[in-house]
Amino acid sequence: MKKIGLFFLLISSLAVAQKSVLEQKINSITEGKKATVGVSVLGFENNFKYSKNGDQPLPTLSVFKFHIACTVLDLVDQGKLSLDQKLFFKKEDMLENTWSPIREKYPDANVSLPLSEVLDYTVALSDNNGCDVLLRLIGGPQTVQKFMDSKGVKGFQIKHNEAEMHKSWKALYENYSTPNSSVQVLKKFYDGKLLSKKSTGYLMQIMIGTKTGTNKIIEQLPKNTPVAHKTGSSGKNDNGLTVAENDMGIITLPNGKHYAITVFVNDSMETDAVNCKMVSDISKAVWDDFNK
Repeated sequence: MKKIGLFFLLISSLAVAQKSVLEQKINSITEGKKATVGVSVLGFENNFKYSKNGDQPLPTLSVFKFHIACTVLDLVDQGKLSLDQKLFFKKEDMLENTWSPIREKYPDANVSLPLSEVLDYTVALSDNNGCDVLLRLIGGPQTVQKFMDSKGVKGFQIKHNEAEMHKSWKALYENYSTPNSSVQVLKKFYDGKLLSKKSTGYLMQIMIGTKTGTNKIIEQLPKNTPVAHKTGSSGKNDNGLTVAENDMGIITLPNGKHYAITVFVNDSMETDAVNCKMVSDISKAVWDDFNK
């Protein structure tokens, strides 16, 4: 019994040492930066946990499109929606001053796209017009909130769609998540506690195909590392403030194990390049820590 106790004491000591080294690395990356940086890491198989400002509610920006996609796919699982059903985009759906690859491809609008394609645009390309059409389809942000609440997701709030966020900087802060909440919801998702096995695999593949934020958590990881992630970015306001430069995702390690990581850079007066470099450097530090 004494040997077993010593074994667990050793494991515990190693975990504390691992966190300490990682914390030093992350602190050196964020030190002196005019920004609030939220970080959360969760090892899926070994339950390793690390967080910095982990319980602080921080603006999600487009990271919330993951939560929206999960809500849509839950309705698909229930048979209330179909991936094949067509969504019609009117001219007034194609808002101009917003990020929208759909609008770029279909500038004249009046086009019907399958739900599956709109999901891909919304998650993998972070399309804002596609996002708002999906929200309208499911009954608005309150439907997403109810779904997340029903799955026991804490520390998450969604009140506004993209159009509303573009009209008010205040609205950006009312859609939020704690970093710890975001890695925990990714673990629930991975474990099949949010969606059916089919829908989980489907959304994982869309997220692995994410084309935004290539200079964030994936930038310094080895090429072809599977990273199922969702990015978010506010741009700068007239005072040079970046409300959010975010990324969260599930990383698959060379040994087949996994961890979730969230890096939210909020209320930053740093340049876009510095903000994204912080996300990238923190991601690399975590990767190196898991691959010792």
